[in-house]
Formats: sequence, structure tokens, C-alpha cells
Amino acid sequence: MSAELFNLLDEIEEEKGISKDVVLDALESALISAYKKNFGAVQDINVKFSDDGDIRIFARKTVVDFVEDRETEISIDDAREIKADYEIGDIVEKEVTPASFGRIAAQTARQVVFQRIREAEREKMVDEYSDRENSIAGAVVRKIERRNVMLEIDGAESVLMPNEQVKHDNYRVGERYKVFVVEVADSIKGVHLVVSRSHPGLVKCLFELEVPEISQGIIEFKGISREAGSRSKIAVASTMNNVDPVGTCIGPKGMRVQNVIDELRGEKIDIIKYSDNPAEFVSNALSPAEVVSIEVVESEKICKVVVPESQLSLAIGKEGQNVRLAARLTGWKIDLSSVADDEIGNADESGSDTNELNNELGSMTEEEMENEVQQILNSED
Repeated sequence: MSAELFNLLDEIEEEKGISKDVVLDALESALISAYKKNFGAVQDINVKFSDDGDIRIFARKTVVDFVEDRETEISIDDAREIKADYEIGDIVEKEVTPASFGRIAAQTARQVVFQRIREAEREKMVDEYSDRENSIAGAVVRKIERRNVMLEIDGAESVLMPNEQVKHDNYRVGERYKVFVVEVADSIKGVHLVVSRSHPGLVKCLFELEVPEISQGIIEFKGISREAGSRSKIAVASTMNNVDPVGTCIGPKGMRVQNVIDELRGEKIDIIKYSDNPAEFVSNALSPAEVVSIEVVESEKICKVVVPESQLSLAIGKEGQNVRLAARLTGWKIDLSSVADDEIGNADESGSDTNELNNELGSMTEEEMENEVQQILNSED
């Protein structure tokens, strides 16, 4: 071994911030293991590094009257040949560096240094990215292998797995995408970022980038339901009475929501005004369908919703998507039924009494609603 090792450790300490002493401690342990494996398994070994870069091995032995184990003991006479003032019970360090140990030491040193560099870089990466979990990151497509998309995120590598992709995304090498960092995972193979394009958190983070009122605390997210690549519904509320949460998220001429839609490659987004009133919240969530009445069954957490017959399919949505997303968003099971459009029209013609009826619909069943309408019409006759 030469002074080159120590010069290398100085460079590593300066460039990568890895303490020279930490590397030497790890190297010492590795050299002791290497010596015992090749030259003496039971000896008590000590490693010393000289200023000129040499590595020397010393066997530690206890001074005794009569030697029973030559690997761990030395006679008082032999000890005093090394140093005259040794006494019984003292520890003698006797150099036992084999002539062939230089090659083993060089290989061991190289392995330890590289391993410590990898570990330090891993630790640094974990520290750097751990606070980025549940946040958005910009990624560049570097390679596509079968259905796996290899990404680079601020110098770190990541793989966008098929189950985290969106069906409308057509990935190409060199393209940039926004991804949601689900987790910073530290495994045997190293540190890697678990990222997603289909996670609901991506929609939330994209709106946070576009709507400054969110970071200011004026607009609050109350919930998201998403079927990635097709449609999302988000519920928002305002902490200020004079600020419209829906309009704020849509932005001037729809620019804010359109930017989010563009990043999601055309995914439809419904922005819903949140309400603590379950009937109002569910009614808003079924947008763009209109709601005639809602009966809230608290015990079963069910909302029985009546819509105009002409809007039943709109309320349900393609393959049940609209009502399904609304149920996920609100946390209420939604039981849909319809009423003929002409019945709604006749009720509207009854004047102020009908307006009063409409205010009470939220607590009525469909049968009770029909009876009430009939009574008002009979009274007009």
C-alpha cells in the first residue's frame, strides 16, 4: 500500500463529504476480517496505518508465566525481549504482517472505499428525496423497455411501472412529464423513487402549481376521486366568503384548469363546491346532472337522489362513471331514481307553493314528493 490511498481518501472527503476517519474505520474492520480468513482466525488483531501509507498488522497477546495458547498468549521472557518493562497481564502488540498481505490489503481497500462511496451516496439520496414524498416532480423519459418507462428525476433514476401509467399517455424518449412521488424506497439494489401518473395526488399537486390561492390557504382541497386518463372530480372550499372556490380553480377563461387537463393529456375534470350538508354536497358532486330531490338516510349513509328522467343517463354517466366518482368523492352511497320531466314542469306552474315544496324535497321520499305535488294541484282546482 502507498500514500495514494490516503490521497484518495482526502479527495473523497472533499468531493463527496465522506469522512476519512469513517472510511478508515470501515477499512480496519475489513482488513482484520481478511487477515483472520487467510492467516489466523483466532488471533486478536490490530491494524495500524503509517503516515507513508503502509498497513501493518499486529497480534495482541497477553503476557503470562506459562504459555498455553500461542495465538493469544506470550511468555514473560519473550515479552521482555520486545520491551524490558513488561509485566504479567500486560498486552503485547507483536507485528505479524505477512509478506503477501499487501495484495490482499489493496483489494480490500478498493472494495471498502467503493462500497462506502455507494452507501454515502445512497444515504445522501435518501436524505435529499425523503421530503419529496407525496409531492410532484418533473421527469424526463430516458428509455422504454416493454411497458416500463425509465425516467430521470433531478439526476435520480426511476421506473414508471405499467400500473402507475395512464392509458392516454404515449411516452417518447426525451419527453417531459409531471409525476407524483409516492415513496422514496431504499432497497438492496439502491435508492429509487416510486412514482405515478395515475395517483389522485398528481391532480391535487397540479392544481397547487396552477392556483396560488391554495398555497395561500384561501382555497382548500376537500377530496379527490379519479379514474386516471378518463375523469376526475375534485371538491374545493374557500376560507373567504367573497372568493368562489370553483371559479378560482377554473381560472380566467378556464386557463388554470385547462393547464391541468393538458398535463393529464385530456383527462376531464369536474370541480365541485364542497358543502358540510350531505344533500348539497352529493347534489354538487353529480354535476353536470341536475337534481330534483335528495333524501339523506344517515343510519345507512345513503343518499336517495331523484333526477329528471331526461338527465338520468347523464347522472349515471358512461358505464356508471359519474355516479361512481361522485360516491367516492362524497363518501356517500348514491341511490339514483328519476321523475318524468312533465311532472317537474307541472309542479313549477303551481307558483310560490311549489317553491316551498322544492325547499322541502331534501327530506322527502319519492312517494311523499308525488303526494305533496298532487295535494297542491288539487288545492288549485
